[in-house]
Amino acid sequence: MKITQHPFQSINWKKVEKIKHSGDPGFALWQTIIMTDIRIRMVEYSEGYVSDHWSNKGHVIYCIKGRMITELENGRKLRIKKGMTYVVGDDSEPHRSSTKKGCKLCIVD
Repeated sequence: MKITQHPFQSINWKKVEKIKHSGDPGFALWQTIIMTDIRIRMVEYSEGYVSDHWSNKGHVIYCIKGRMITELENGRKLRIKKGMTYVVGDDSEPHRSSTKKGCKLCIVD
């Protein structure tokens, strides 16, 4: 990721619209800001959420609240809880996430 020249700005997440995305089952609420080639999101996974797809996108993910499991396509599972971060590069390892009780994340990709 390269952060190109961009003026300083702050983000008031209370003013950013939440868009609902279906899981299999459950749902995710995304608040998204795009800065040139960078996408910044606050994402809330509902209780019982399971991603409906494998992702090949690179991310830096910080868990703000709750817990989740990120499963790699090779079967490896990572347990992520409040205060933890994971990083994966584009086209590195297909992955998908799930949560039993819900969680809130800050994601940069």
